[in-house]
Amino acid sequence: MEKQVLGSSEERTFQYQDSLPSLPVPPLDESLNKYLDAVKPFLNEEEYQRTEDIVKKFENGIGKELHQKLLERAKMRRNWLEDWWLNVAYLDLRISTQIHCNMGGPGPYIEHCWPPKEGTQIDRACVNIWHTLKYWELLRVEKIAIERSGNTVLDMNQFRMLFCTCKIPGLTRDSLGSYFKTEAEGECPSHLIVLCRGRVFAFDAIHEGSMLTPPEIFRQLMYIQKRCYSEPDGPGLAALTSNERTKWAELREYLIRLDPKNLALLEKIQRSLFVVGLDDSSPQATPEDYTELTRLGLTGDPTVRWGDKSYNCIFFSNGTCSAFCDHSPFDAMALITMLSYAEKKIIENEGKWKGSDNVRDIPWPEELVFTVDPKIINEIGCTKELYYKQVSDLQLVSYAFTSFGKALIRKKKLHPDTFVQLALQLAYYKCHGRPGCCYETAMTRRFYHGRTETIRPCTMEAVEWCKSMLDPSESNYQRLQLMHKAFAKHNKMRKECENGKGFDRHLLGLLLIAQEQGLPVPELYGDKAFTASGGGGNFVLSTSLTGYTRFSGSALPMVQHGYGFFYSIRDDRIVATCSSWKSCPETDAEVLCRTLFQCFHDVLQLTVTAQL
Repeated sequence: MEKQVLGSSEERTFQYQDSLPSLPVPPLDESLNKYLDAVKPFLNEEEYQRTEDIVKKFENGIGKELHQKLLERAKMRRNWLEDWWLNVAYLDLRISTQIHCNMGGPGPYIEHCWPPKEGTQIDRACVNIWHTLKYWELLRVEKIAIERSGNTVLDMNQFRMLFCTCKIPGLTRDSLGSYFKTEAEGECPSHLIVLCRGRVFAFDAIHEGSMLTPPEIFRQLMYIQKRCYSEPDGPGLAALTSNERTKWAELREYLIRLDPKNLALLEKIQRSLFVVGLDDSSPQATPEDYTELTRLGLTGDPTVRWGDKSYNCIFFSNGTCSAFCDHSPFDAMALITMLSYAEKKIIENEGKWKGSDNVRDIPWPEELVFTVDPKIINEIGCTKELYYKQVSDLQLVSYAFTSFGKALIRKKKLHPDTFVQLALQLAYYKCHGRPGCCYETAMTRRFYHGRTETIRPCTMEAVEWCKSMLDPSESNYQRLQLMHKAFAKHNKMRKECENGKGFDRHLLGLLLIAQEQGLPVPELYGDKAFTASGGGGNFVLSTSLTGYTRFSGSALPMVQHGYGFFYSIRDDRIVATCSSWKSCPETDAEVLCRTLFQCFHDVLQLTVTAQL
């Protein structure tokens, strides 16, 4: 991960795309055995027996047939899951995806070059934007380093979606528009969209063949800000993207019927490189507490973010910033790679622009003025009201645990990610008195267009260990033995999932084949065990490691009585972002996070005392 950008290397970013292996379909018996293992913590003996019978029946009956059909499908495509996943996980959803699916995260610049300071918003924005544009330029000439896991090349397709990509609402299913092209492929849109005080502006990032410099971007942003501060607010059309999807699709069609010019303006936003939001808030942020910045980044003013855009960079009045993204075109790690590149450059230049202050005579930004009528104005008002009502129910905390981090965990010969996951299992058990079905993202990018697989960290091994930790009669020696078993199990599952040998996507594939063939839903999917263990999007803990960088991210819980839990692991600290819904009386993000930090100490302590 270190070598992000190449000098005059021979390798091109996308050169191995055509030689990546196809996504495999695992053997049916293996997937079903893994499934049975995963449901055990949530069932009593009688229930488990029933589920085992259902699974065996499935394996020897309809399951075998569906598996054959899935193998047929996999013969015809390099990634049998890709289209299905995009539709089922994202484009078919009818809820507000901006609230429930988008991901966001705070810029960590407050820890080095850019502590919060009023009056720095535009200064910092133009430097940040410039480094992001440089990354786009490198991507267009395929000079971004190919990522690898060990020596294995990873799929780089998601990087194409960072720019010029937007989801378009549909009445029953959304679509994804991506307009990025490498230089070899042809012309690529090069304009930015800026949202400020309910208004929409656009300007080109290229003038006469060369990129705008930070002083030139500064001029454009100052022009926009001055106009917005001295003139009435705009209608705030961007808020409409936070609607539930069918509603937004209907309003979009209404806008286009109202005036065909509106379609051209919407397309201009869709095709843009990315969206810059200028937000008037000044969220507090310290290296130990990112709560307010994370919350406003994820659920702040809906008029300064375009919820369907693959990348929104939101700059706040006090010079802090946050990323906000539609999740459908890529997973967090592609974004984090780009943001880490920009951060590295910002640090190298001490947060300043050290080039020429010369500003060319470039065209001023143009305002995209939509034709609206009282119906649209009213809808924007209602949408904003509903949005604020929904997000006010969100409880979110983002804290740094600073006692230790990756360095000490590795010294104890433990895997840092597994360390956090098992501590989270213990914390959930302590808070709720029962095992918590958990989804952890594994990356399958060693396969063509691979995205994710589900690791299920709530194993029997993890539960046995949690019980021993809460049982005062257990010896530390015994607890440590159980902990090592739980660690080994988790590490084995992660490896299997990364190698295309998980079972969740396989089970999803079999269900989708049944649906496509018009067959009844197999009993396995209606069984209590399926839902109780998290299947069908019912995980109580929805978790993801956002890597070993300074970037942390967040998304919301998967279910009403659940938690969203995202964490980044650094040498000296672990930054955890935890979310829950206030309207659910049994969950409390603050309590879970504080309990987790205590569990970090408990796990480390165990490795010390048991060795004495």
